[in-house]
Amino acid sequence: MYSAVDRLLKYVKFNTKSDETTGTTPSTEGQLVLGRELKSELEELGLEDVSMDENGYIMATLPKNIDKEVKTIGFISHMDTSPDMTGENVNPKIVKNYDGNDIVLNEKENIILSPKDFPEIKNYIGRDIITTDGTTLLGADDKAGVSEIMAAVEYLVKHPEIPHGTIKIGFTPDEEIGEGADHFDVKKFGADFAYTVDGGPIGELECENFNAAAAKIFVKGRNVHPGTAKNKMINSMHIASEFIDMLPCNERPEYTEGHEGFNHLISIKGEVEETELYFIIRDFNREKFEERKKLMLSSAEFLNKKYGEGIVTLELRDQYYNMKEKIEPVKYIVDIAYKAMEELEITPIVMPIRGGTDGARLSFMGLPTPNIFTGGHNYHGKYEFIPTFTMDKAVDVILKIIELNSK
Repeated sequence: MYSAVDRLLKYVKFNTKSDETTGTTPSTEGQLVLGRELKSELEELGLEDVSMDENGYIMATLPKNIDKEVKTIGFISHMDTSPDMTGENVNPKIVKNYDGNDIVLNEKENIILSPKDFPEIKNYIGRDIITTDGTTLLGADDKAGVSEIMAAVEYLVKHPEIPHGTIKIGFTPDEEIGEGADHFDVKKFGADFAYTVDGGPIGELECENFNAAAAKIFVKGRNVHPGTAKNKMINSMHIASEFIDMLPCNERPEYTEGHEGFNHLISIKGEVEETELYFIIRDFNREKFEERKKLMLSSAEFLNKKYGEGIVTLELRDQYYNMKEKIEPVKYIVDIAYKAMEELEITPIVMPIRGGTDGARLSFMGLPTPNIFTGGHNYHGKYEFIPTFTMDKAVDVILKIIELNSK
């Protein structure tokens, strides 16, 4: 049998970084390459109805081996990694028996994973930890989830004496760019409910997430030679700065936590003639979420009145909504995961996702899908790490959920 750790070390070698600029699904070819590998592995394990469609979505079925009727459970993870940092030539390092001191990720570049900056790493003294080499992300988000699901399925296949209902497996592309559920066929998947295995540290159990929107702001300017610019030049960058300053500075991500929402400036590209801003808007409360969008609209309207109609153009697009309203009516699926962790002596950490998963949108598509931990930390960057024992525990939780459901 291949452990979840073995699989992670293999899967991170596939460059599956997603890219929202391509306009294709999946957004990058590397996701199809990993998808074909996963499809082959699922077939080798003997699962039924194994498929990968033209958009890169993988589905498979492990048929039930009990006579009584129980709910059909799905487990879902995404294959892509974040566009925030390169996922090419990932070279994971294994720190054996971590001693609590600094970990030198890259001696040449002096890149250090230090408990001074990331104190939570001291929770894993005496454990083996997988890190990056300081030049890429690791990709545990969410190849750890993929690995843990695959390891759990293999365990059930190799141990047919373990009773279970029908299990559905799903691997999706492009979650990191908010498109993971775009072409997910809920009816074909055929589960009564599911869990995304896409959380962070051990014990995380999440059934609440941000309402989310994206905003693009285009500002037109007028470029004139600065020597003769008086009353003629319109500097789009200054107007863009005005727009930024009209949003509350204390509602930026770096000043928020818990259930607090934010407006996050992702990128700014500008010259005198034209400037483009890209924001993401996040809030758990639906009313506050709508107020944030209204503030952006009114700010653009004000600047158009001040500088001339059409100077500022705003494009708003909702991305996903808080799954809480869809999970609460079937809260027993959260209770099953909670009990599974307790029986394994893992302290459940029920918390809101300060982000989103495929499960958020899938819940609104008719498939209630809370989220459970993978065991990783510091996703999307070179300081990403995952203790090996937390991956094993994630596999145990998946198997325990299946056991409890079969009872």
